[in-house]
Amino acid sequence: YDDALQNTIQVIVASARYLSRRRIGGLIVIERETGLRDYVGSGHRIDARLTTELLVSLFLPSSPLHDGGVIIHNDRIHTSGCLLPLTKNPYINKRYGTRHRAAIGLSEETDAVIVVISEETQEISLIQHGSITTISDETILLNKLEEIFIPRESQPQLWKNWFAK
Repeated sequence: YDDALQNTIQVIVASARYLSRRRIGGLIVIERETGLRDYVGSGHRIDARLTTELLVSLFLPSSPLHDGGVIIHNDRIHTSGCLLPLTKNPYINKRYGTRHRAAIGLSEETDAVIVVISEETQEISLIQHGSITTISDETILLNKLEEIFIPRESQPQLWKNWFAK
């Protein structure tokens, strides 16, 4: 795996931690194989290097771009303020608001991975394939994102070295 991917994961984790601790909501969409062209058009083109400072600033309530989702493509902030499709699943827990419902809706239609930060509960959620996982701390978020984005063969496999001896 490459340094850009590791940097992307670390920036997302640091941003989620910052937003959560300050009760600022966030909706971070990480594009995968399925293109998000339909949703990019609803937002504001940013096309900037991904940094914690820039990502956090896009979600500040005083920012005109804070509503909607931020789409990350490769290691860049592609678009912000994107409108996402709400899930039609009637069984989603009532405690989840529009931000979570939009993330679930997008994950039902694409293979995107979405990190949602709730301003009400300070909870960080990871959403993929229509399901939501509550993340209890940033180490777990880091590990989950690495599991998703870093292929198994790139991770150190100590047992292979052991058998090779």
